[in-house]
Amino acid sequence: MVFRGGEGEITEKKSRFIATVRPVKSEEEAVEFIESVRKKYWDARHNCYAYVIGERQDIQRYSDDGEPGGTAGRPMLDVLLGENIHDTAVVVTRYFGGILLGTGGLVRAYQGAAKEGLSSSLIITRIQGIKLKITTDYTGLGKIQYILGERGIPVLDSAYTEKVELTALAPEKIRSALEEELTDGTNGRAVIEEAGTCFYGEIDGKIQVLE
Repeated sequence: MVFRGGEGEITEKKSRFIATVRPVKSEEEAVEFIESVRKKYWDARHNCYAYVIGERQDIQRYSDDGEPGGTAGRPMLDVLLGENIHDTAVVVTRYFGGILLGTGGLVRAYQGAAKEGLSSSLIITRIQGIKLKITTDYTGLGKIQYILGERGIPVLDSAYTEKVELTALAPEKIRSALEEELTDGTNGRAVIEEAGTCFYGEIDGKIQVLE
């Protein structure tokens, strides 16, 4: 998914193609974003768009905005689908340079601009995670830290009193294997409880809870 949008630009035979990318959660957000780009580039010949909404890419919309049918919006949508991106809208603004590009040239230009916009955006993998509260005595702490470190699992919170309480964030799909490894590694001294579910991703080198 696109976490942070960006802008990119290419030039083809004196025509400027400016791509603006933004994350959107609903069609309403997508429409508002598209309108804002149209206002910004009010003097452009075309403001073509494509957006995809939903985990399963349920909602897909696009527009050629006056370009020949199938030469702009659909190729841009294909870029989003090809990258398996959702909850994202892209608008490509064209300032006509006076030279016709032809059908194939338009398709390549709009796809190229969309890719340029995505390359300037921050795209992350959204992972379904589970928060695990791990309680142990100090004897088992080192082994737990080792296991979590080996698996690259971040610790969100920790409390050191008579016992140690750690809250770790793990991918849902490895929950069972992780709990078994922690239990075996501490000879059953670790008590593991679910502390909630969420989605998370790695952003600028750090794990961040998304929702």
